[in-house]
Amino acid sequence: VVLGLLVSHAHKVDWAGAWQALWRYSPWLLLGVLGLATASHALYGCFDLIGRRYTRHPLPRLQSWAIAVTSYAFNLNLGSLVGGVALRARLYARAGLDEATIAQIVGISLATNWLGYGLVAGSLFASGLVALPSQAHIGATALRALGVAMVLLALAYVAACALAHGREWRARGKRLTLPSPGLALVQLLLSATNWALMGAAMYALLGGQVEYGKVLGVLMAASIVGVIMPIPGGLGVLEAVYLALLSGSVRQGVLMGAVLAYRALYYFLPLIGGVVLYVVLERYVAGGEEGA
Repeated sequence: VVLGLLVSHAHKVDWAGAWQALWRYSPWLLLGVLGLATASHALYGCFDLIGRRYTRHPLPRLQSWAIAVTSYAFNLNLGSLVGGVALRARLYARAGLDEATIAQIVGISLATNWLGYGLVAGSLFASGLVALPSQAHIGATALRALGVAMVLLALAYVAACALAHGREWRARGKRLTLPSPGLALVQLLLSATNWALMGAAMYALLGGQVEYGKVLGVLMAASIVGVIMPIPGGLGVLEAVYLALLSGSVRQGVLMGAVLAYRALYYFLPLIGGVVLYVVLERYVAGGEEGA
């Protein structure tokens, strides 16, 4: 649906202005944004280190981190089922982990990402910094209430970890426990910082024309729409949401130039690194099997 809307309105987009905006970026600014993107991807890799701590599996920290970074790059460009789940499961299974442990690692990673999202996005929605268009059929009061609920849900997770720490549940013969409250706080901190870095990259590309909180809020809205729309890499979703929410604050050409640059620096270039890491990980496992 989003792609269809973009195609039907493509002739209305100021593509000439977008290309001009792209060429006006200084190499130093682009390098700085690439640095923010790299830091975000590296930080996401730490989500699986939380899973390693929780499951106490024997794989080296660097290998676990590399698997997470690789899956994230593929996840952004090919969708969560391919990158976030299938590729991660393959790499961990090749490394010798059982299905139950892999499921727990993936679950911890997903929980970390979306708990941080709830904390940051909820705070922004509750503050009123993000105003949805009338077509969304969500009023300002309802959006603020949703934001408060999201923040409370993230905090409730930490409280549950504190109250139920040490308790065990059994599911299909496997023991399940909640992380410690300290580990839960680390989850929120890492994820919130990661989302903040993503927003900072887009803010830099927009040249400070829109306040940081609003840029980050629009990114949050685009992210959840990208999850709902099963389009690989959210192609067109990011562009459509930014055009809908910020076209009144930034010239269309500048806005589209910033979104295109963001997609290139945060999505496409890291995928090259992800492919390289994937090859290295496969060869590392193959070399270990031959040695055994």
